[in-house]
Amino acid sequence: MVQRQVPNPAEIFELMKFKKLELNGKKRRLQSALTIEDLRRIAKRRTPAAAFDYTDGAAEGEISLARAVQAFEDVEFHPAILNDVSEVNTSTQVLGGSSALPFGIAPTGFTRLMQTEGEVAGAGAAGAAGIPFTLSTLGTTSIEDVKAANPHGRNWFQLYVMNQREISYGLVERAAKAGYDSLFFTVDTPVAGARLRDTRNGFSIPPQLSLGTIANASVRPWWWYDFLTTPGLEFASLSETGGTVGELLNSAMDPTINFDDLAEIREMWPGKLAIKGVQTVEDAKKLTGLGVDAILLSNHGGRQLDRAPVPFHLLPEVVREVGQDVEVMVDTGIRNGADVVASLALGAKFTLIGRAYLYGLMAGGREGVDRTIEILADQVRRTMKLLQVRTVQELNPSHVTQLVRFNRVGAREGAFRA
Repeated sequence: MVQRQVPNPAEIFELMKFKKLELNGKKRRLQSALTIEDLRRIAKRRTPAAAFDYTDGAAEGEISLARAVQAFEDVEFHPAILNDVSEVNTSTQVLGGSSALPFGIAPTGFTRLMQTEGEVAGAGAAGAAGIPFTLSTLGTTSIEDVKAANPHGRNWFQLYVMNQREISYGLVERAAKAGYDSLFFTVDTPVAGARLRDTRNGFSIPPQLSLGTIANASVRPWWWYDFLTTPGLEFASLSETGGTVGELLNSAMDPTINFDDLAEIREMWPGKLAIKGVQTVEDAKKLTGLGVDAILLSNHGGRQLDRAPVPFHLLPEVVREVGQDVEVMVDTGIRNGADVVASLALGAKFTLIGRAYLYGLMAGGREGVDRTIEILADQVRRTMKLLQVRTVQELNPSHVTQLVRFNRVGAREGAFRA
């Protein structure tokens, strides 16, 4: 028989504590977000469809993006045992400097349209966390204002080589003068990818309003308030601001870009130089010996060529071929700190987050970006402890298996088998 007694209220309240009521709506929203997907859902509720879809979407059928996300979900970890991991060190060295975490913020365009604090929020949060922030050529905050927002942190600049080379050269000079320590020379945008969500939404600066656009945004008055009561949107580093995303990119980019342009920029730039958008082993090998310090395996977040290679899948072979000569980084599809850890285990020197950062920005401005970094940092630490490694340098291929869904056949038959 079970022995019963009259409940003692004092004992009950020792076991049960009422959660403190948070009256600040933004703090309450962000505290409820435990994953990047949680931040994404909040961002979708709070942001007009055109701005949200610009962040969330990709090219054509969005196959490249889906495959990149799936690749990280298909990771199998192999933990060690009986190692003291009461303390772990997530810091690393990249491009001649330190980062408190093995990820930084990737360059994004149109950022202040997502949420009015834009790059200032991203740069400030990155500086506070001790990680690098990358400003896009198509950013909506100037090179100098980002430096002011992150005066003591690491700022990187992403460069598009444009039809008018003098514009690009001027940006390089401004970034160097402002103290940016690394330049990301982008090579995967000879023309704009077909981002169909943007076309359907009429996404541009200024927004091309339709009845549907107005109806969707009307239930988000906080976004309109920010949009109408803050300085007008512009590409702060460029003078041309009209047209759709595709039209802007097609006017800003140049399909004639070649290795001579790389040599010219290398000659001009005094800091570290990374090549962003490398998608084959052969091109990674070509870049070694050309004064390049790093390559970023990236398919532009799936936003350029749909069905492009998955950067995470390329990582092991590229590291084997050129990892002793250049630093290899990776982006695209990272939604969890475990994705960062898996990349490091397979040889990546560093990782960059784009959408994850913007989801936090749309969910809560600067505090939302802080929350993105906090979530990913906690996941990195927890994954490292569960793998029982104390530093990111201890991570190695024995910790990870890539579970591959498809065989590659044709031009690269036999190079990648399930």
